[in-house]
Amino acid sequence: MDLRLPGLRGAWSRGPRRLLAAGATVAVLAGAGTWTAVASDDPPAVHRADRVMDVGDGVRIDTSYFTAAADGRRPAVLLGHGFGGSKDDVRQQAEELARDGYAVLTWSARGFGRSTGKIGLNDPDGEVADVSKLLDWLAQQPQVRLDGDGDPRVGMAGGSYGGAISLLAAGHDHRVDAIAPAITYWNLADALFPNGVFKKLWAGIFVNSAGGCQAFEATICRMYERVAETGTPDAEARALLEERSPSAVGDRIKVPTLLVQGQSDSLFPLGQADAAAKAIRANGAPVGVDWIAGGHDGGDPETDRVQARVTAWFDRYLKGDESAGTGPAFRVTRTGGVDSTDGEAQLRGASADSYPGLTGDGTSVALTGRTQTFTNPPGANPPAVSALPGLGGTGGLAQLSSLGVGISLDFPGQYARFGSAPLRDDLRITGSPTVTVHVESTSDDAVLFAKVYDVAPDGKRQVLPAQLVSPVRVEDARAGKDVTLTLPAIDHEVEKGHRLGLVLSATDLGYASPAAPATYTVSLKSDLSVPTAPGVTTAAAPLPSWVWWLPVTGVLIAAALLLTARRRTAGPAPDPALADVPLQITGLSKRYAKSADRYAVRDLSFRVEAGQVLGLLGPNGAGKTTTLRMLMGLITPDGGEIRVFGHAIRPGAPVLSRVGAFVEGAGFLPHLSGRENLELYWKATGRPAEDAHLEEALEIAGLGEALARAVRTYSQGMRQRLAIAQAMLGLPDLLILDEPTNGLDPPQIREMREVMIRYAAAGRTVIVSSHLLAEVEQSCTHLVVMDRGRLVQAGPVGEIVGSGDTLLVGTPAPLDEPMVEKVAALEGVASAVRTEGGLLVRLDADGSASRLVAELVRLEVPVQSVGPNRRLEDAFLTLIGGSA
Repeated sequence: MDLRLPGLRGAWSRGPRRLLAAGATVAVLAGAGTWTAVASDDPPAVHRADRVMDVGDGVRIDTSYFTAAADGRRPAVLLGHGFGGSKDDVRQQAEELARDGYAVLTWSARGFGRSTGKIGLNDPDGEVADVSKLLDWLAQQPQVRLDGDGDPRVGMAGGSYGGAISLLAAGHDHRVDAIAPAITYWNLADALFPNGVFKKLWAGIFVNSAGGCQAFEATICRMYERVAETGTPDAEARALLEERSPSAVGDRIKVPTLLVQGQSDSLFPLGQADAAAKAIRANGAPVGVDWIAGGHDGGDPETDRVQARVTAWFDRYLKGDESAGTGPAFRVTRTGGVDSTDGEAQLRGASADSYPGLTGDGTSVALTGRTQTFTNPPGANPPAVSALPGLGGTGGLAQLSSLGVGISLDFPGQYARFGSAPLRDDLRITGSPTVTVHVESTSDDAVLFAKVYDVAPDGKRQVLPAQLVSPVRVEDARAGKDVTLTLPAIDHEVEKGHRLGLVLSATDLGYASPAAPATYTVSLKSDLSVPTAPGVTTAAAPLPSWVWWLPVTGVLIAAALLLTARRRTAGPAPDPALADVPLQITGLSKRYAKSADRYAVRDLSFRVEAGQVLGLLGPNGAGKTTTLRMLMGLITPDGGEIRVFGHAIRPGAPVLSRVGAFVEGAGFLPHLSGRENLELYWKATGRPAEDAHLEEALEIAGLGEALARAVRTYSQGMRQRLAIAQAMLGLPDLLILDEPTNGLDPPQIREMREVMIRYAAAGRTVIVSSHLLAEVEQSCTHLVVMDRGRLVQAGPVGEIVGSGDTLLVGTPAPLDEPMVEKVAALEGVASAVRTEGGLLVRLDADGSASRLVAELVRLEVPVQSVGPNRRLEDAFLTLIGGSA
C-alpha cells in the first residue's frame, strides 16, 4: 500500500555534470553530487543537485537540491515524502516551489529509496535528527536566506509520514519557520490504537509497505509483533508511539502551521488535525485548517489547489509577503453530485473566519430503540465492513459514500441499531456527533464500533459518511457502564426526510476484536448531539457569465449586429415541412480539439416529435452532452445540421427562445432569494414578465417557503430544483434536461418524473439525458441510445426494451468468460453480456431465437429458459456491448 500523498509524483531527469561539494557539518559522499537542468517551457530553468549525505552511524541519506536561476538569497523549503515512498514522489512540487523563488531540498527518509538505516517512525534520535543536519547543510548554501548564523529561513511540507516529520522538526528545532503538513497524524498511538482498539489492517499495511518487520528498528518490530499477536495494545506500545509523535512536543510548536487533513481517511481522520490545531493555536501561532475531499482511503486529493495554498502560506510567512492570501482560518471541501460531462464529483469549498472545532454549535436529534442484545462471534468472524484500508485512489469507497452510494455491511445478530424520526429540514453535520449509551458485557471488556448512517426515506438505502467508524474498548463492562461515544468527525449533509441511524457493531474488518465470544447489551442514555458549525458557509456556484457581461456589453453587441447586418451572410432558410417538428438532427459530427480523426459525435441522425419525452442514453464518453451543447448553440458542429421547428441552429438563433435547457448547473446570486433569482434571470432575457409563467415554474420546483430564503442557504438538491424551474420559465416548446435528478432524493425524483410527463402531455417536448435507467424507462416515451459518438438505436421505449432481438437466456449458474465469448461469436449474434441469472444476447438481422437455442445446446450451455428481455437496463447493456 502506498501511503504517499496522491498527486505528488514525477519522473526523474538525470545529467552527468558534477558539482564539487562544499564543506558542511554533514559529510557529502565523494562523487555523489550532480547538477541537472530540468527542462521547462517557462523560465527560469530549475537545476537539481543530487547528493548522498552521511549523517553518522553508517546511515546515508539520499537528497536532491532544487534551485532556479535567480540572484540573491531566498527562503528554503524541505519537502518530505509519504510512508513507503521516496524523494522522487515530491520532485514535481519541488520544481514548482523552486520556480516560485525557493531553494528546495528533498530527501528519502531512513529505510526508503536509496537511503540506508532502519525505519524509526520519525524517531527524535533518528529521522528528526537527520532533518536538523539537513538544516545545517542548507545554512551553508549561498542561495539560502539566513535569519542568523547557521539559521536558514526555512519551511517544511509533506504528506502523511512527511507531514509528521514537519510537525516534529518544528517542535525539536527552532530554526523551522513555517510548516504545511498534510493528511498526517498528531498522536500515532491514538491513530493506530484509537480508544484502546488495534487498527490491525492499517498497521499491517504500514509494515508490509516498508518491506516487512525487519526494516524497522528492533523495538518497533517487537512492539508490532506483540500487539498483532494479542490484538490488544499495551501501555508500552502506546508509550513507544507517543514519544515519536508530534503531540510529544506540541507545546514547542510555535510557527505558522497550515494543517491539510483528509475527509476520506480512516488512517489519520480529522480528529488528528483537530488536536494539532488546538495545541498549536494555544502556543500563539497562526493556524489554518483545510479539510480536503481526499485522504488515505481515496477521493480527490485536490493537488493543484492544495499546492497553491501551501505556496501562498510560505510566501506570507517565509518571504514576508503581506499581500499573499493564506486563505480562511477554516475551509472544507464539499461534494455536491456528479458532473454529467465527465462523471467526476463536483467539489465546492465552504469556509469560516475561525476554526469551529469538532464539537461546536449543534443540535440534538432524538433517537429511539429498545434495549438490544447482540454477540461478538467466535474469532470475531465474519467482521462487519466499513472502510477497506488499502483500496485508495480517486475512486475510493469514501468517495462513493460522498456521492450517496452505500457499501458498508453489518451482519444480523452482531449489532444494535437506534434511529431517528425523518428530519424536518436538511441537516449539515460538521464535526463529531456524540451520544451516551449503557453497555453491559458477559466479558470483562467490550469492544464496540459506533457509526452513524444517513438512511433514505424508503429505509432501503443507507450511507455511512466517509466510511468511518469509531472503535471503543469499554473496560470492566460486566457490571454495566455508561459510555459517551464520540462518533467520527465528518462533513455530511443529511437531506430533509432522511433519518439518522446509530449502529453499534461488535466487529469491523479494519480492527482487532476479541477472539473469545461474548454477548453485549446496549441501551440509549441520551439523544444524539450533532455539531452543525453554522458559521461555515458554502461558496456559491460560479455565476453564469451573462450576469457580469450582459448589462455592460448588451448595447455594444446590439449596435455591432445592426452595423454588420447588411454584410452578414444569411443562415439557411427555414424548412416549412419541419415547422411542427421540435427537433431533427441530420449527419451531425463533432471532432475533438486538434484531432482530425477522433470524434465526440459522428454522423448522428434522429428526429423528435411533439409530445414526446425522449431519453438520451449512453455510457460516459458517448457524446450525449456534446450533442446537447450543439443543440443549444453553445458549440458549433463540424458537420451536419440541427433544425428546431424547421430553423437551423447556430449561436444566437432566434428559435432558441423556444428552447429551455438545464445542461450545466445554473449559477445563482447567493444573497438573493430563489424567487428573486428567477425574476432576475427572466428580466435579463428582455421578454415580458407575463410570459415567464413564473408561478407555474415555482409550483413545479416545489421549494415552498424556501423560495423566500437566500440561495446561499440552499442544499444541493434545492439548487437543482431551482435550476430546473429556471429552465422551465416561459414554458418553452422544447425542454432539454441533462441529468436533472442529480442531488434529488427518491421522492423528488418521482416528482421530477411526473413533471416531465405532465409537461409533454400539454403538447410540449422534453429531452432528458440521465444515467438512472429505471427512471428513464418510467418517464420517457422514446429513446436514443448512443455509444462512442454514434447512434446505436432509436425508437419507442417499448420497442427497444421488448424487441425480439434481445433475449434473456436463463442458466443455473453464471457462465465463464470463455463461454460468453463463444456465444458472442456465434453467427446471428451481435453481442452477449453476462447478467444476474444468465446471459443477455442481442441478435443481429440474420439471427433467430430457434437458431440461438440450437447453438447453445451444441455448446453444452445449460439453458433453463429463453425469453424476450423486458428491462431497459439489460437492453442498454446489450446495445452498447456492456461498455457502460
